[in-house]
Amino acid sequence: MKHSFGSDNHSGVHPQIMAAIQNANENFETAYGEDKYTKEVLGKLETLLGGDCTAFFVFNGTGANIVALQGFLRSYNSVLAPATAHINVDECGAVEKISSARIVPLEATDGKVSPAQVKKGLTGFGHQHNAQPKILSISQPTELGTLYTPQEIKELADLMHSHGCYLHVDGSRISNAAESLGMPIKEFISDCGVDALSFGGTKNGLLIGEAVVIFHRPENTLPDNNGIPMNAQNMEAARNLQYLRKQTTQLYSKSRFIAAQFDEYMKNDLYLKLAGQSNNMAKYLAKSLEGIKEVTISKAVESNAVFATIPVWLSEELNKKHYFYVWDEETNEVRWMCSFNTRKEDIDEFVEDLKSIISSHK
Repeated sequence: MKHSFGSDNHSGVHPQIMAAIQNANENFETAYGEDKYTKEVLGKLETLLGGDCTAFFVFNGTGANIVALQGFLRSYNSVLAPATAHINVDECGAVEKISSARIVPLEATDGKVSPAQVKKGLTGFGHQHNAQPKILSISQPTELGTLYTPQEIKELADLMHSHGCYLHVDGSRISNAAESLGMPIKEFISDCGVDALSFGGTKNGLLIGEAVVIFHRPENTLPDNNGIPMNAQNMEAARNLQYLRKQTTQLYSKSRFIAAQFDEYMKNDLYLKLAGQSNNMAKYLAKSLEGIKEVTISKAVESNAVFATIPVWLSEELNKKHYFYVWDEETNEVRWMCSFNTRKEDIDEFVEDLKSIISSHK
């Protein structure tokens, strides 16, 4: 396959990450997270996120979301989420099947929900016929590549807390958000009142493994809608993580190989450097497409995704040379993803092929 713009999951593993795995591949180590690597690296991750939190490693992003959400849910609860959310569109009903809780899709604008839109889902409290709202799940960046500002996240956290509910962030591309915002992750996650985070890495140079983080939130003594102090629920969710992870088949026996990756990933801010490359390449791609009347950039380019509407004939011909997805068949909106190993030469070749197809079509 030529350089793929279909997904940052299509990229390989960064050489430093692969070397870290190889370096951990020596002798024998205790399994299931009891090795010398895992506890130390989890401590580093917790410190990166501001401390006062509990982190665990899991296999993949869907598992991370399920484990993170389950800690707050009972079967009669509901999860509010943008209609475009990964848990609603791309996880095959996994959250609903495993937690038995219902996902309530919310109207969103460019992938983001506002407090006004969320309020429409905060209904039915105390009514025995209604699923009880419990947690809002948002993505940062969103599925459409857009970003919430720290103030927007804080407003959503405050809204949910005022209703005795919680806030989860699906951070499969959380490093891209941090690099684009130019601030530490803690400043737009833990400092803004987020209760649970799925911390991704495989879209940004890792081979396997994500993390689930529960923030203890000792300052939040409000009762939730089960009458439990919210800080107590956060602590309960953190204590139960290890059991939920095992039940959800997300406990990896040779945890040292996930830990070794995350250790290298955090060292010298490698996670930000890799995200910076993919973010910058997306901006370069968008800039390179300016002035081409057949291409209309349809979403703000705020992370490593470029969304555009193009003619059907153009996408069909271009897809023969470069792999990418049609995001919305009705409008023929396409998504072009950049990765940590996308180069300017890859984009230049892509744009030249696009121009050539347009020229031959005239």
